[in-house]
Amino acid sequence: MTAQHDGGATARVALVTGGSRGIGRAIVGALIEVGWLVAFTYRENLAAAQDVEAAHPERARAFRLDLADRAMPDVVVRDVAASMGPVAALVNNAGVRRDALLAMTSDADWDAVVETNASGAFRCCRAVLPGMISRRQGVIVNVASLSALSGVAGQAAYSASKAAIIGLTRSLARELGKRQIRANAVVPGFVLTDMTTDISPAALQTLRAKECLPAGVTTADVANLVACLLSDRAAAITGQVIAVDAGSSV
Repeated sequence: MTAQHDGGATARVALVTGGSRGIGRAIVGALIEVGWLVAFTYRENLAAAQDVEAAHPERARAFRLDLADRAMPDVVVRDVAASMGPVAALVNNAGVRRDALLAMTSDADWDAVVETNASGAFRCCRAVLPGMISRRQGVIVNVASLSALSGVAGQAAYSASKAAIIGLTRSLARELGKRQIRANAVVPGFVLTDMTTDISPAALQTLRAKECLPAGVTTADVANLVACLLSDRAAAITGQVIAVDAGSSV
């Protein structure tokens, strides 16, 4: 795979974590549609990752990444640069949930969620930044959650990890703006994906009760916003936390 458009111009490379399913898979497709080469990561499901590669031949490549392994983000970024080109954009999308009331949350579950969602995003940012800073160009989009803004009973660990991502995003925007690097956070509303199929009908009704738009939010809605934020059309946007939630946070 080479970083070339059909016309011969150099194509930019985006790295999307958790790109083999759900919102991440939609982001991979949306970025390819507007001309990016996309490196995406998966943790366990190789078959799903291969499906994404097959759907986008010569445009998408899978890399295994377990965010609980602190050394792996640096390794993946080096492998992407060697095989596809330097990472011009990072989308931190990968995440896990371990839902339980706080009084029933174990240290192991808390650590797993915070280590993957918040610390994993931090390490991926740290891995791509030396190259972005040297080139004085780059863009980062971090995928947060409405539970970071309003809280959800039973999701204290998840909410805390996603709130940390918002703080990380705003600090990055302050640190990196003078080097022409932008950082923003996207806050999806309820989106039906593999991660949310275990939600009960009653909980689903509660989650969607505040939506202003009856169609709700799809993976494509989130992916289109991410693609816009990575584009030159968003050249003056940084440090922002943007909800795509069918109006539920109004």
